[in-house]
Amino acid sequence: MSTLKNNKLLILLAFLSIYIIWGTTFLAIHYGLKGFPPFILSGFRFLIAGVILLLWLYFIKGEKPFSAYAWKRNTVSGFLILTIGVGAVTWAEQYISSTEAAIIIASEPFWFILVDKRNRSFYLNNKLAITGLLIGFAGLLLFFKDSLTATAATDSLATIRTISFVLLIATALVWVIGSLYSKKTTGESLFMNVAQQLIIGGATSLLIATINGEWNQLNIEAIPLDAWVGLLYLIVFGSIIAYMSFIWLLSVKPAALVSTHTFVNPLVAVAAGVFISGETITIGQTAGVVIILVGVIITNIVQYEVPKRTKVKIRRTTRTLIRFYQSGKQLTQI
Repeated sequence: MSTLKNNKLLILLAFLSIYIIWGTTFLAIHYGLKGFPPFILSGFRFLIAGVILLLWLYFIKGEKPFSAYAWKRNTVSGFLILTIGVGAVTWAEQYISSTEAAIIIASEPFWFILVDKRNRSFYLNNKLAITGLLIGFAGLLLFFKDSLTATAATDSLATIRTISFVLLIATALVWVIGSLYSKKTTGESLFMNVAQQLIIGGATSLLIATINGEWNQLNIEAIPLDAWVGLLYLIVFGSIIAYMSFIWLLSVKPAALVSTHTFVNPLVAVAAGVFISGETITIGQTAGVVIILVGVIITNIVQYEVPKRTKVKIRRTTRTLIRFYQSGKQLTQI
C-alpha cells in the first residue's frame, strides 16, 4: 500500500480521472435525463456499478463483504456522497445546465478547508493555498455571472432554478462531510469500501425514486439511445473508475487538494458542452475559465517545496491575473 501511495504516475492518473471523467459526467447526466427520471438514473448508475465491483471482489479476488461495521460506515458515506451529493446534482440538472451544475459544485474546496480540522491550519497558514483558492473563486464568480443574471431575468423557471442553485451549494457541504467520513478505516479494502458505498447509494436512490413516484414516469421503450449511452458512461467511467480514484486519493492526499477537481470539472464541462453539444461561452466566461485553471495550479503546488524565486514569479502572476479578472469583469458589464 505504501508503494501505491508514493506512485507518482498512479497519483497523476487518478487526478486526471477525477478531473476529466467527472467533468464529462455532468454532460452524461444531461443525456441520461432524456430517458430516466433523476433518482432512477442515479440508482441504476450506482447499484449496477456496485454490484459489478462486488461480484468481481467476491469471485475473483476472494474478498468477503460480511463485515457489519464496514457496511455501517459505508452506508453513511454512500448516502452522503452519492445519494445526496450526486443525486442532488442529477435532480438539479433538470432545471440548470450541466456547466452551471459543475460550477456551483466547485465551491467544495472552501467547505473542505472549513470542515477538515486535520489540515485546516496548514491551508489557512499557507499564503499560496489561500491565494490559489481566492483566484479560483474569483474565476468562478466571473464565469457564473451570466447564469446569475439569466436566473434573475427568467419568469416561470426563476424560482426552481434558484432552488437548484441553493441546493447544490448545500450539496457541496454534504459531499465534503461524507468524503471526510469515508477517510476513516473500515478494515476492508479500498475496492470493497467503494463497492459497498455504490450499492448503498444506488439502493437508497431507488428508494427515493419510489417515494417520489418516478417509476410511473419511466417508459423503457421510449428511452432514446443517447440516454442509454449516458447511463453506461456514468456506470463504467463515472461510478467505477473515477469514484475509485477519488476515494483512493482521499486516503493518500489532503482532502482539500483532492477537492480541486471541482475547479477543473467546470473547464471540462465547458469543453464538452462546446465540442459535443455545440454550446457557446462568452468572453467573461472564457476569462473565468483561465483564472480558475490558474487557481487550481497554485492550490496544487502548495504540497511541494517551492523556491523563493518561483514564489516571486507567482506573486507577480497573481497581480497580473487580478488585473485580468477586473478587465474581464468590466467586459461582461458592457
